[in-house]
Amino acid sequence: MTRHCSIILCTAVVALVALGLIMLTSTGAWVKGFAPHHFLTRQAFCVAVGLVAAVVSARFSLEWLRRLSPWLLVGACVMLVLCFVPGISEPQYGSNRWIKFPVVGQFQPSEAAKIVIIMTLSAWFARWQTEVHTFWRGFVIPGIIAGVPIALIAGETDVGTALSLSVAVGAILFCVGTRLIYTIPTMLIVASGAAYYIRNDANRWGRIEAWLDLENPVHQLDRGMQQWRALLALGNGGPWGVGLGNGVEKFGTLTFAHIDFIFPVVGEELGLPVTLGVVFCYVMIAIAGCGIAVQANNVFNRCVALGLTCVIVVPAMVNIGVTTAMLPNDGLPLPFVSYGGTSLVFSLAAVGMLVGIHRRSHARAVQEFSLAKQTRLAVRL
Repeated sequence: MTRHCSIILCTAVVALVALGLIMLTSTGAWVKGFAPHHFLTRQAFCVAVGLVAAVVSARFSLEWLRRLSPWLLVGACVMLVLCFVPGISEPQYGSNRWIKFPVVGQFQPSEAAKIVIIMTLSAWFARWQTEVHTFWRGFVIPGIIAGVPIALIAGETDVGTALSLSVAVGAILFCVGTRLIYTIPTMLIVASGAAYYIRNDANRWGRIEAWLDLENPVHQLDRGMQQWRALLALGNGGPWGVGLGNGVEKFGTLTFAHIDFIFPVVGEELGLPVTLGVVFCYVMIAIAGCGIAVQANNVFNRCVALGLTCVIVVPAMVNIGVTTAMLPNDGLPLPFVSYGGTSLVFSLAAVGMLVGIHRRSHARAVQEFSLAKQTRLAVRL
């Protein structure tokens, strides 16, 4: 199975992207203030751009990104800081997650920062493989490399992205061999700080209170409305769904049905088989990504493959958990399915990097163990 990881990965991604375009046809037409096919055409354009990015990232070696990783990290931090600069930032819904450039248009720097953080952290551990157990080079400096941009992302009030990225960083630290005596106390301190921040933030604590009591009519009309309507959508769909385009919650009662809460619309219109198929696709992405990481021929590629897999799969797990009311509302989109150009382009680029790592690892193995190049000598008696 490990030899076919790229095929499994690409098949799952193609299925999710196709489903996303189909569901945007159904949900985007009912968003007020926009043309019926506005979101579909923009998402289709971003799919084309993302496919080009995937092909380019799969064809070229990551070594040049490894050499430039310190400068890329500085550039990513600068872009994250620009989210707080008036005139460049594009605040929306109380968050400073976007910036706007004259040619590119609206852009979300945190999506690019995810890949850059993974690249820089992987390059560091590849450089200091023998010192991963030390305090400074195995824990403190990698923590600073990942912690500064993650703190900037959290400061944009994009706490969900910061937490999911922290999980990816933690997975890399664990797999390279960073000592648990350093990581576990730090995780407990960070978790305590996050809990204190959420408890003293009226908006986020209100979301948790609404999540714990969704049947309260007060919450159903306020902070818990999205999750409550999502549950109604899933219940309305039943086992087999009401049919594509026949869902009713997308007409305004389920806000952001084309972005964060597209998964309940999938359940309402297409039923349980398709929702389970979506979950199955992400499971296949996780398995294929871990398989690619296992087959990688060096520490750098192995860490990159593991980190990129987590960057894709962890937000998907959080989104599905939020839309099924298993987790409090967090605002993360569903990768490859939800509307969002920046997320789609960089997610497809990450898939291309995974395919490139697998292709180069497999090609090297074939070259090293090729039977065709062996010379056999025999003595005729």
